[in-house]
Amino acid sequence: MKTFGATILGCAGPKLTSEERRFFHEANPFGFILFSRNIDHADQIRALCAELRACVEHDAPILIDQEGGRVQRLRPPLATEWLPPLDHIQQAGDAAERAMYLRSLLQAVELTELGIDSNCAPLVDVATKATHPFLQNRCYGYSPEVVTKLGRAVANGLMDGGVLPVLKHIPGHGRAVQDSHLELPRVTASALDLQIDFAPFRQLNDLPMGMTAHLVYEALDPQPATISTKMMRLIRDDIGFDGLVMTDDISMQALDGDMTQRSAKSIAAGCDVILHCNGDMSEMQDVVAASGLMTAQAQTRALRVLDARRPAVAVDIAGLKAELEALASG
Repeated sequence: MKTFGATILGCAGPKLTSEERRFFHEANPFGFILFSRNIDHADQIRALCAELRACVEHDAPILIDQEGGRVQRLRPPLATEWLPPLDHIQQAGDAAERAMYLRSLLQAVELTELGIDSNCAPLVDVATKATHPFLQNRCYGYSPEVVTKLGRAVANGLMDGGVLPVLKHIPGHGRAVQDSHLELPRVTASALDLQIDFAPFRQLNDLPMGMTAHLVYEALDPQPATISTKMMRLIRDDIGFDGLVMTDDISMQALDGDMTQRSAKSIAAGCDVILHCNGDMSEMQDVVAASGLMTAQAQTRALRVLDARRPAVAVDIAGLKAELEALASG
């Protein structure tokens, strides 16, 4: 098998252009990610997924953000309209673990029906009362114990439905009081207090893929985690995560420099894969050139990701939905 390009890329619209097909064939990205701009109807999504995979010489993972609430790319009639995770968890009360498992299993069923086989979840950032609104109700709770338990339920539900989970935002984004899409958050907590944030990632370090956090932990390193060699060593050695690490979207404004500089710094720090989401061809060309091919270690991790995919368990969809509704109603 050819070495994968060290990228996961988006595309511009609901159908590939001839330029995109040629570019993806040459770049051989490890995977792709879909957004609302890529979504029209079910047959179109299935065709796009097939077309993306046909461009490369492997069964490329196709990712999507289907958390629920604000961060949900598929909506009715293509998929269920889900509450934000924290709202659903609070509604379910003592049954939250089962509810999040069922919700994730149903999400996986909806995704695989469309040819999508990876969801960017679970999000195991530990929320605080000060967490920025862009993130707070996407979290699962305010303690590492609760977040760990519910994160595992989400991961298990996705995997049982044939969908690969992506652990995010490693090593922890919950203390951010700025939106990293727009600016660089700086966390001033002590190294001791940060152990609270890192704890769920340690407990879920067996998952196949993880996504970095674009923020600075001032007690540990002045560089954003995505481009910090020290923070990447912490993720590997302290947290113990040996899955494939992708950056959060490299085009977010938390990072300085152009796409070439951001990508090169992330790879140099130890990220396996650059995630670039907006589908801009000029930017993608720069990202691919700066990222190059996967290292031997990254390729090994990527192959483990492909091997982690498993067939969905047989499910009674109507029965699962009825149980989930019953849990929500108490």
